[in-house]
Amino acid sequence: MAVEVRIPTILRTYTDGAKAVDGHGDTVAEVINDLESRHGGIKERLVEAGDLRRFINVYVNDEDVRFTGGVETPVKDGDTVVVLPAVAGG
Repeated sequence: MAVEVRIPTILRTYTDGAKAVDGHGDTVAEVINDLESRHGGIKERLVEAGDLRRFINVYVNDEDVRFTGGVETPVKDGDTVVVLPAVAGG
């Protein structure tokens, strides 16, 4: 099952500059593990202690996964997963 994973600029060094990559899995966690297998080091930037890092937001089809099951949020073929680092400032 393939999903499109959109990668923010700050993490594109892990994907050789690609703005979007294919991911495979039945949950967000499985997609992240799949990304790690092909783009080593990216998982460490997304996950800490088995959950999303505090300042990383992940959306599946525009739904924030923090409200839909976290990393256990299911994904299906054709879904879009967007990774966004939280930005603060003034």
